[in-house]
Amino acid sequence: MAGRADQRYPIKAGKERNREPSHPEIPQRITAEGHSQISGKALVAICSELKRLLADVFAMYIKTNNCHWHMTGSHFRDYHLLLNEQAGQRFAMTNPISERSRKMGGDALRSVGDIAPHQTVRDNGQEGLTPEATLSELLADNRMLSDNLRTAHVICDQLATLPRQA
Repeated sequence: MAGRADQRYPIKAGKERNREPSHPEIPQRITAEGHSQISGKALVAICSELKRLLADVFAMYIKTNNCHWHMTGSHFRDYHLLLNEQAGQRFAMTNPISERSRKMGGDALRSVGDIAPHQTVRDNGQEGLTPEATLSELLADNRMLSDNLRTAHVICDQLATLPRQA
């Protein structure tokens, strides 16, 4: 199978090709092997940030599902559906983040136990929280996750910027 894919999409070894960057203002050069030409220290920093971000997204997925499973009250159905949808969106974020890190030569999380050492989102296993308290905490955590996503973008923008080739 691999040989057939190589015939359909020939890439000459050692040659570089330009790919459309996700942010046009960030020039990137990708080698034929698919690895970016970013310095080793920058790659380590970016992959480390992506691993932390991935841990936070997984933690938010579990936390959102926990709220979804334990929701009570008069607005149960609305909250239940909302949290189910939001948990699905969090889970959908995990694969692109981990694949980006792997494409850059870094590691993704390797197990459930690998999440805790990297996450910044606090766990909450408290029982009997009111819907208001649950949603308030989830809102604060989502704001923190948004800030973490922005931070990851800034780090990637700063470290992945390469001088333009003439």
